[in-house]
Amino acid sequence: MAGGAREVLTLQLGHFAGFVGAHWWNQQDAALGRATDSKEPPGELCPDVLYRTGRTLHGQETYTPRLILMDLKGSLSSLKEEGGLYRDKQLDAAIAWQGKLTTHKEELYPKNPYLQDFLSAEGVLSSDGVWRVKSIPNGKGSSPLPTATTPKPLIPTEASIRVWSDFLRVHLHPRSICMIQKYNHDGEAGRLEAFGQGESVLKEPKYQEELEDRLHFYVEECDYLQGFQILCDLHDGFSGVGAKAAELLQDEYSGRGIITWGLLPGPYHRGATLPFHCSAILATALDTVTVPYRLCSSPVSMVHLADMLSFCGKKVVTAGAIIPFPLAPGQSLPDSLMQFGGATPWTPLSACGEPSGTRCFAQSVVLRGIDRACHTSQLTPGTPPPSALHACTTGEEILAQYLQQQQPGVMSSSHLLLTPCRVAPPYPHLFSSCSPPGMVLDGSPKGAAVESIPVFGALCSSSSLHQTLEALARDLTKLDLRRWASFMDAGVEHDDVAELLQELQSLAQCYQGGDSLVD
Repeated sequence: MAGGAREVLTLQLGHFAGFVGAHWWNQQDAALGRATDSKEPPGELCPDVLYRTGRTLHGQETYTPRLILMDLKGSLSSLKEEGGLYRDKQLDAAIAWQGKLTTHKEELYPKNPYLQDFLSAEGVLSSDGVWRVKSIPNGKGSSPLPTATTPKPLIPTEASIRVWSDFLRVHLHPRSICMIQKYNHDGEAGRLEAFGQGESVLKEPKYQEELEDRLHFYVEECDYLQGFQILCDLHDGFSGVGAKAAELLQDEYSGRGIITWGLLPGPYHRGATLPFHCSAILATALDTVTVPYRLCSSPVSMVHLADMLSFCGKKVVTAGAIIPFPLAPGQSLPDSLMQFGGATPWTPLSACGEPSGTRCFAQSVVLRGIDRACHTSQLTPGTPPPSALHACTTGEEILAQYLQQQQPGVMSSSHLLLTPCRVAPPYPHLFSSCSPPGMVLDGSPKGAAVESIPVFGALCSSSSLHQTLEALARDLTKLDLRRWASFMDAGVEHDDVAELLQELQSLAQCYQGGDSLVD
């Protein structure tokens, strides 16, 4: 179905993962909408890696994310669990029971005005009860781009966003959403708090079978499945759901790539770090560092990428990014890179940060959104190059040379793309076209909303993880789990905790000193 694409199935586990995922899918949708724009660079990323084609029961073609999403009761707001793309009143099952019926009706969530505007742009519910989807340009993506006669789409206000579905711009397949009804999204009681609770969810036949059925549905229609990417909350019981899901995938689909993106909300006390904001930044980084296995030409498989970064027992990497990449008017790529000096250029996105003196064992780097005319230095003939980077003849050579200078002897995989990262609304207005870096730091945003930005992203197997994992093991050793009722109720045994701590300490040792792949 995907015409030779190496398909990836995405699992989205948890509510913050839902925020990141909503931004991620909105960015993919925005890229699809731009695919026919003559001003855009030729397609470098293959959307069929993440999306699947299908048809409604009325024969209308659809193009939806290859996605399984798990969240808790009460987390969808007005979004239907079966989605809105395939809805059909004529398919409501008739009730065979002829006896007395008692109806229990839940209070409906008020519809977000943004979603109402989105649905009216995508299709219409006809008088016969059938949802009619508007045409899909070139057979892919959502409705056509707005024209001069198309009303300006409604943009959700930050105050109106309670849950991730309040700003999701993409239709989902009916097999995508899987709700865990035994735990509540809101309120103090019935929360999914502990790792063991999450593990136990997928030990229950009901939820395990539901997940397996959805996996089989998506996997069996793939021609060249390369693997699974898991977006998973780490700060609550979905960490256990993610661990159990990864274990299930390893058992049933051995040989496929499995990459888990552990997600944590930002520290809200620092201001301007609402889930809507920090999840947008993480989605932008994710859209960049996953480029290698989504390329149209010469993609790096998920298995190869994971093997490169996780040799010698390593299982964890750090992430970093520059969002947006600061290329000032009149500058070339060598000019901009030289401004960083010898320091690590990207801002750490992982909890451990990048303390000075840390060592990189292997890294995968992506720079995207730089115009080809700015790739190389345009020196006047006879002018000596200010640096070795200025003497390079291609952008790819410049990036590879820069990484070699920064981390001599380290295995580095690098990709340079013309395609920028989409940040059109409903992405939060974090960037400004008034300043070269584009970031709005103080005051209200000025100027028109920026729709695309250059991004520099990296995954790194780093010695900084040694300190982080050891500190985590020390902190866990000091905890008295008997004080945490939800952990004990989930069946956590002290012997299991001791074994996990030993495994964590052993993993930490993998990042102490050691050699890179090419030393």
